[in-house]
Amino acid sequence: MTRLHVPVTLRWSDLDAYAHVNNVAMFRLLEDARITAFWLHPEAPEGEAWPTAVVPTGPEADSHTLVAGQRIEYLRPLLFTRTPVRVEMWLGRIGGASAEVCYEVHDGAASMPKTGPTSGGKPYARATTTLVFVDAATDRPRRLTEAERLAWKAFEEEPITFRHRG
Repeated sequence: MTRLHVPVTLRWSDLDAYAHVNNVAMFRLLEDARITAFWLHPEAPEGEAWPTAVVPTGPEADSHTLVAGQRIEYLRPLLFTRTPVRVEMWLGRIGGASAEVCYEVHDGAASMPKTGPTSGGKPYARATTTLVFVDAATDRPRRLTEAERLAWKAFEEEPITFRHRG
């Protein structure tokens, strides 16, 4: 299993009155990691581009992404740290016009390469986001391109199984 290891820096404003990362801020951290890993950044210096960063961005892009759904499970409080946290990411499902992005939030971003196996440590949270890819001209779902599928295939693994509460 190969995952993306995206470092994300916490901001002081991410904390709530209990001195841990607020639930809404956690979704922003995941969004930051997702944009870093999957959106094309033409200005990225050579060798620093993510192997999965193939989705065009900006107002002139010919496609957009819509968040169709999100789910998160908090496993333990994430306290403030100046060391970036590591968001491990993979694709739980690659569909015709959609993809399920899976995440685990861990310590230790400074010590991990961009890609590799999971660290196996206990995450602070695990989450999924279902993205739908939309043609900008028609506002209708569009098929994933071969370039997108090829870039993402190596990072496809089993989706997250959430705890069920009854």
